[in-house]
Amino acid sequence: MSIINNINKVFDHRIRLGIMSVLMVNEYADFNTLKELLEVTDGNLASHTKALETADYIKVEKQFIGRKPNTRYSTTKLGAFEFKNHIDALEKLINKQ
Repeated sequence: MSIINNINKVFDHRIRLGIMSVLMVNEYADFNTLKELLEVTDGNLASHTKALETADYIKVEKQFIGRKPNTRYSTTKLGAFEFKNHIDALEKLINKQ
């Protein structure tokens, strides 16, 4: 099988790569933390987290802290597995050059 077949289209965007990278090394991250780390707008982050949630790569938990709504994200087992495969495929592609 070709290395390129393991490159996952869901991770094609830098913001999605960033979200997954943060979540792979942290148990979870909330919306504002991701927004600050990735330097993106609310709308941009919302659309990319929705795409990852739809693919079942991240889990979304909404809660209230005091009276303030808080949304936090974590990777699913599938998301962690697929992201690792994606990164492995990119590394193999780079090392082939």
